[in-house]
Amino acid sequence: MPEKIFVTRSSMPPIEEYIEEIKTLWNTHWLTNMGVLHKDLENKLKDYLKVKEISLMVNGHMSLELVIAAMKFPRGSEVITTPFTFISTTHAIVRNGLKPVFCDIKPNDYTIDEEKIEELITEKTVAILPVHVYGNVCAVEKIQKIAEKYNLKVIYDAAHAFGVTYKGIGIGNFGNASVFSFHATKVFNSIEGGAVTFNNPELNIALYNLKNFGIRSEEVVAEVGANAKMNEFAAAMGICNLRHIDEEIRKRECIVKKYRELLHNIDGIDCLKIPPDIEWNYSYFPIQIDELRFGKTRDEVHILLKQNGIFSRKYFYPLTSDHACFRNKYMNISIENARCIAKRILVLPLYADLSLDNVSKIISIILKK
Repeated sequence: MPEKIFVTRSSMPPIEEYIEEIKTLWNTHWLTNMGVLHKDLENKLKDYLKVKEISLMVNGHMSLELVIAAMKFPRGSEVITTPFTFISTTHAIVRNGLKPVFCDIKPNDYTIDEEKIEELITEKTVAILPVHVYGNVCAVEKIQKIAEKYNLKVIYDAAHAFGVTYKGIGIGNFGNASVFSFHATKVFNSIEGGAVTFNNPELNIALYNLKNFGIRSEEVVAEVGANAKMNEFAAAMGICNLRHIDEEIRKRECIVKKYRELLHNIDGIDCLKIPPDIEWNYSYFPIQIDELRFGKTRDEVHILLKQNGIFSRKYFYPLTSDHACFRNKYMNISIENARCIAKRILVLPLYADLSLDNVSKIISIILKK
């Protein structure tokens, strides 16, 4: 049976390394509730991401949902965000009793169009929730100026941006908070996991309460909370994977360079451009397929690859605003760029162990007449 090539594959350390990391758990039996490995990973990530404060969580979604909750916005308030993202971003807003207001994106890097944010601000707006898409960084300086002008909070969804720096600054330092995902499919994973990074240490107390039932001591529950703690086995995987992260990113970079070389000057296929101020993490390799110039639609290419055992992903299609759970509520909003790109975008397989021969195979199938 021919080898199947999936859009991503989890990076894992040598099994002996992971076993060595978790051995102490059989002595302590301390498996969760902010154990030794949890604290160790927190400190190591704080250094790697170049951030002042960090709070680990069970996954990226709960990280986002709880940091929004920590802001204590009035129910019914509006949050300006992007429709070109994973559904988790929108769900986190809605599950906090807030209303997402969708802003269009820029066609060059797929991030929220900062020039269109102000026209969406109303007396109910409390925050802006942009997304660093595929590791491309939002216009952080302009967004911050808008937020300060209207006294709004800024929470970045940085699920795609682990390790990314902008002008030498760790991406988790911008806005009031940034949220990372350590899901198994990400550049860095802890099997499942996530984190919130921030500069205000007071936010640490609120996040601790929210992720640990509001418990402050044996007899004191300070506020209503959830259970979103990272366990020790996940923390151990994170510690191990963090040792190899720079090598993983270098391998991904080689694969991306090969993709770019093979797609150079192919009419109708456009690759994502990386701005000069960004140290990228090579998290995804999206292409835009223009049917009129290339001769095949995105969907035709997607099916063709699948027929050959190669699983690409239409990421993000549909837009979050257009999913069935919203029952066509947002179908008439003005997000032309996002809708156009969502119909053309295709993410090709990318993971550290993907061979360059398989990259060549993928592209040869795409270009086959």
